[in-house]
Amino acid sequence: MHRGSPVTYVKVVEWSDEDKCFVGSCPQLMYGGSYGDDATKVFVELCEMVEEAIETLEEAGKPVPQPLASHELGAVLQRSA
Repeated sequence: MHRGSPVTYVKVVEWSDEDKCFVGSCPQLMYGGSYGDDATKVFVELCEMVEEAIETLEEAGKPVPQPLASHELGAVLQRSA
């Protein structure tokens, strides 16, 4: 069993002027994992990708990152900028 539910991971969907589309990421698991013209669809796809990433890590016997506490989010997002 993984340490956190896919729901507890921070997911970010933002517009990329460079790519001219929405880009979704989960700072603890992936950057730029999902993209498209519809922010809602990008978010739904990103949620599926997060769940798959957790399952893949578990199946490989690799550690699954602990979900972030809200006060840790700012530091992670600054590192990804």
